[in-house]
Amino acid sequence: MKQVLLLGILGCFLSGCAVVVSSAASGLGNSISNSVLNQDDPEIARAALPTYMVTLDGLVYDNPDDPDLLTATATLYASYGAIFAEDPVRASRLTTRARNYATTAICVVYEPSCGWREATYDEFVAILDGMGKKHAEYLYAYGFASLVFLRAHSSDWNSLAELPQMEALFSRYMDISGDEVNSAVYTYMGILLTLRPPALGGEPERAREYFEKAIEVTEGRDLSAKVEYARGYAKLLYERELHDELLNDVMASSPYHDGFTLGNVLAQEQAEALLAEADDYF
Repeated sequence: MKQVLLLGILGCFLSGCAVVVSSAASGLGNSISNSVLNQDDPEIARAALPTYMVTLDGLVYDNPDDPDLLTATATLYASYGAIFAEDPVRASRLTTRARNYATTAICVVYEPSCGWREATYDEFVAILDGMGKKHAEYLYAYGFASLVFLRAHSSDWNSLAELPQMEALFSRYMDISGDEVNSAVYTYMGILLTLRPPALGGEPERAREYFEKAIEVTEGRDLSAKVEYARGYAKLLYERELHDELLNDVMASSPYHDGFTLGNVLAQEQAEALLAEADDYF
């Protein structure tokens, strides 16, 4: 889990799952989320989001069994912990809170999942098989919060041990979502399949298909998919030409696309850094 997941993880926040809130807060959630997603100054987003996080904490305190509210709070804490928490201790604390919220949410909507944290792989998959389309958004949010948590706790070998569960989870999400699938899941799958070398279970060619699918379905508007494609696949397999082509395309593209602007600005920062170090790597 050493590989940086920031840009791929941001896909969930950019795709709108942070705005799934209870009716009491839906207007506030939509307006703030849209403002943040289209912000081209990451520091403004960094400064603004904690107030919203505390607001959601308060709403959860008054509505502890509201799965939509729990999901929204988990997503926002996970997003902030992955994107803006540079201190590892703080990132660990924020993402732990995120996963706890997501665990409670999925437990509320599907009781068999309450024991997931202690389940074996086979038990985990068996529970997944019982979930249907009505559970899709909660399943997605749980996977997102878990992936962020595992990244923040990458020094723990148990994190690597959970990767197969996350692959199974996102595969099930895609199966039950139909046409409503969140496009960011394709980037997540690409990342998951390249976190480990082939000898340890990594599947770079499958990952390539997922990265290309993420680019296709967003019509190239999500620049983070290209950055993760370059970082996770091209760099892993020492394909310098593909690596530079993807990153130069990111640098030449406009970051301004509704719902993707903040992520695209961050993607361009990452692309610039990867290009600068390419001569030393290849």
